[in-house]
Amino acid sequence: MGPVCVGIDVCKARLDVHVLPQGQAFAVARDGAGLSDLVARLQALGPDLVAIEATGGFEQVAAAALAGAGLPLVVVNPAQVRHFAKALGQRAKSDPIDAAVIARFAVATRPAVRPLPDAATRLLADLVARRRQIVEMLAAEKNRA
Repeated sequence: MGPVCVGIDVCKARLDVHVLPQGQAFAVARDGAGLSDLVARLQALGPDLVAIEATGGFEQVAAAALAGAGLPLVVVNPAQVRHFAKALGQRAKSDPIDAAVIARFAVATRPAVRPLPDAATRLLADLVARRRQIVEMLAAEKNRA
């Protein structure tokens, strides 16, 4: 039996989870109770790697809960996962299927576990992104005038 890798697909309301090599799949709500359930289930499995797909910020709360629980977490690039799925010939797309592809991606590529940025770094990144948006809006308004 190989390493235990978990793939998590994040959407607004829930987290779809797929565990390899067991092939176990389940979903939890993306709220406090669901995250507590997820952490407990994953700690019982003792995974070697937990991969969660970056989805425009929806993954941040789940990633913080998993990393805070001491699970080996990596946030993966959705474009890389999509290309991996295409290479596998996986055309169907649903949240449970995406979770399975993320788990297979983690098994195949073994991305390095990196600690999440601290609160100050996340705040700075948010401020820089907001500044960029404001600069773009000002340029657009100048062009309209």
